[in-house]
Amino acid sequence: MTTDRAAWLKGESVFCDPAPPNLSRAWRLVLLGAPGVGKGTQAELLQEHYGGCHLSTGDIFRAAKSVPECEQTPAMTAALAYMQRGDLVPDTIVLAMVRERSRCLKCRGGFLLDGFPRTVGQAEALERTLKELGVKLDAVVSYELPMEEIVARIAGRRTCAKCRAIYHLTARPPKEAGRCDACAGELVQREDDRPEAVRVRLKAYESSTAPLVEYYRKLKLLVTVVAADGPAKTFQRTVSVLQKHG
Repeated sequence: MTTDRAAWLKGESVFCDPAPPNLSRAWRLVLLGAPGVGKGTQAELLQEHYGGCHLSTGDIFRAAKSVPECEQTPAMTAALAYMQRGDLVPDTIVLAMVRERSRCLKCRGGFLLDGFPRTVGQAEALERTLKELGVKLDAVVSYELPMEEIVARIAGRRTCAKCRAIYHLTARPPKEAGRCDACAGELVQREDDRPEAVRVRLKAYESSTAPLVEYYRKLKLLVTVVAADGPAKTFQRTVSVLQKHG
């Protein structure tokens, strides 16, 4: 299925291509996972497998920075004001940005919602919005990995100081230690990739999402997937648990 994400990024009246006639079902999923767990990679694999749209609120925020002021929606303008001050965007504004894209949530090919909801309040608001649209979530996939394994993954990342290419000391090492393959720039470790910084981020994530995980568990929507052994095996586990979940 080919998708046009302009509707999701801009909130305009743009539609994805119709779902293919041989689509057995449209999956509507929420993806949860701590930074470094590989959730983005799984979203790409799931999109390719199931054909739904990968709807990321992070993509909206990044795209909003390059949208001309005359083309910004009210929610986008409000969100940018918070971001420019370095403040967190309130739940009400994030939800408004999602609601502006209600046609994407009704896409016949389904969706993979990534980055939203982040709190129980957002989850409750999403549930109300989907009910108004006549749409139901099929499952919430929570990718899990022990903290120290995530720390090792992120702490091993190195970024080229010139071209910003990303490497990993064990998973994707450069041909020459400390040098970028593409431009020979110096490879550095970002401050927020240092082990101590990663642990702080992970603890903050766990404290904020633990109630969200329990919320979806009570609704019998939560499925957990161990995100170990690489992307391919994690993807296989995801498809398997979704088939069992039905």
